Amino acid sequence: MKNYDLAVLNGIVVIPYVGQARCDVGIRGGRIAALVDRIDPAQAEDVIDANGKVIMPGAVDSHFHLGIYRSLSEDAESETRSALVGGVTTVISYFRTGRHYLNKSGPYREIFPEVLAATDGHAYTDYGYHIAIMTADQLEEVDWLVADQGVGSFKYYMFYKGLNLTADSTRGSEYIMSDTYDLGHLYLLMEKVADVAQRYGTKGRVSLSLHCEHAELIRVFIERVQRSTFKGLEAYHHARPPLTERLSMAEAVLLADSTRCPINLLHLSSREAVEAAVDAKHRYRHLDIRLETTLHHLALTYATAKGIGGKVNPPIRTEDDRNALWNAVMAGEIDTVVSDHACCFEEQKGEDLWKALPGFGGTALLYPYLLSEGFHIRRLPLMRVAELASANSARAFGLYPRKGTIAIGSDADLAIIDLEREVTVTPEVLLSAQDFTPFEGMRLRGWPTHTILRGCLVYAEGEVLGKPDGRFIPRPVGLHF
Repeated sequence: MKNYDLAVLNGIVVIPYVGQARCDVGIRGGRIAALVDRIDPAQAEDVIDANGKVIMPGAVDSHFHLGIYRSLSEDAESETRSALVGGVTTVISYFRTGRHYLNKSGPYREIFPEVLAATDGHAYTDYGYHIAIMTADQLEEVDWLVADQGVGSFKYYMFYKGLNLTADSTRGSEYIMSDTYDLGHLYLLMEKVADVAQRYGTKGRVSLSLHCEHAELIRVFIERVQRSTFKGLEAYHHARPPLTERLSMAEAVLLADSTRCPINLLHLSSREAVEAAVDAKHRYRHLDIRLETTLHHLALTYATAKGIGGKVNPPIRTEDDRNALWNAVMAGEIDTVVSDHACCFEEQKGEDLWKALPGFGGTALLYPYLLSEGFHIRRLPLMRVAELASANSARAFGLYPRKGTIAIGSDADLAIIDLEREVTVTPEVLLSAQDFTPFEGMRLRGWPTHTILRGCLVYAEGEVLGKPDGRFIPRPVGLHF
């Protein structure tokens, strides 16, 4: 009988918070069983030679949108397939009731089992869900979602509260299918999340994520921009300027201070936003605040993104904003880098900026972009890349150390990466259903050659292998495993 199901030999292993070393990785029963100087190939059923490559923990893409614009099952299959290209082995997808997703409202006791059933058997990566609490009745399901359903994180959309205040309030209510979605609702939600975080937090972090944009200001700026000469993505940047992020963030942080709710400030997009977020972390040191930015805000500007397809909330901004975000990454102020992946088609973008659906895919570029721009150009250490793309997300969302690291007993989720491989980004390379990409034409250096999920080779040399075998991972993992 052989000691290992799979051995990865001769590579440089990158371990978050520890460093890197040349060692062999032995895998048994889907878990990492050995990290040693040398494994005899005869002791493994299968062997991958990683000579000349680095071995990173499988990325944890903790900001994802499965099923937002198409069938949840169909989207899960094609978009988690795309994730494997970027070395991603776990995604955590947002879900809410209301328009898009399943286009319904009601209790999560009825809806969440439907979400899980729609995803089961269709994902190539392991997965979890962040849940948006949209109604007063759903507030009473927070404890049940954490303790019984393995949902360790929640979401509030700051700019949705403005839908209750628009002249067309009927349309707003129909969109979010909610009763009173305002700061009062957010306060009550923070109280609920803070309570479950206090009771279950020793088993893994429980938190609330916040999309910070200010609806009332957006209304004013959209009206102003529509009377201006601004066009395309530049117009969208001015229509939802950094001030809307900054003001909304201030409201959220003050409520978090009152409730002691652990929070995640999502997709920071601008100099103003990141400076305000960093200031909040330093000023409120007693609070648990994590900062996130995205690939597209690090990589693109409204001048370099390809057409209206680059419309996203919050908008892609200026070169100064992009550099400010990178400076925060290099200074260690940003905790996680994610894709905010939302599969969207060119026909859904159209030619009218204001009618175009927001969002696009990018998960396949998670490691390639961070390695190309971060490691090769800006000299970001490989260990820090692994923390940004994997370990910090796993820790923030209750998955660590099962996910997010290379350690004895952890799931054998690995990305084997050729740091010198250069590839020009096209839609075809990404293996997504999406028929365009705002990243098209970028030449990135540093791509996974193999992706391993729980000890199984699922992606090799540009090809996805086998059938979808991703599993729902209840969180916090310490509470459910």
